[in-house]
Amino acid sequence: MNSYARGFRDLVVYQKATQVAQTIFDHSRNFPPEEKYSLTSQIRRSSRSVGAQIAEAWGKRRYEKHFVSKLTDADAERLETEHWVVTAKTTKYVSHANATELLQDLEEIGKMLRSMMDKSSSFCREPDLDYDQGHTDNEFFS
Repeated sequence: MNSYARGFRDLVVYQKATQVAQTIFDHSRNFPPEEKYSLTSQIRRSSRSVGAQIAEAWGKRRYEKHFVSKLTDADAERLETEHWVVTAKTTKYVSHANATELLQDLEEIGKMLRSMMDKSSSFCREPDLDYDQGHTDNEFFS
């Protein structure tokens, strides 16, 4: 069991994914109106989905195959986001420097996701009763 994370919000990969999604949202505010239902919508959806899939994976960590499957979905959304960042760069909606930074951040997220998949057994375990079901240590040890 990962002794550092007590919930998905504690995972560095989740925090990084959330930060990238916010940065993409900020950049996409400047996309032209004709991209509202295409590039803007797609890049926002895929970038936000990375963190959502990580959260879902955390909820399914009781079953290792489900946990890995959700992390795989997060990685697929990450790759889709990379595609849309390249598209935004090609169309000059984001600068080369901003696209490069986003792509580096997305690659870092991919490395973290692959590491979690490779070490999935350390994340998957029986639920921690005092955390997962809202109990406190005092209820069990008093």
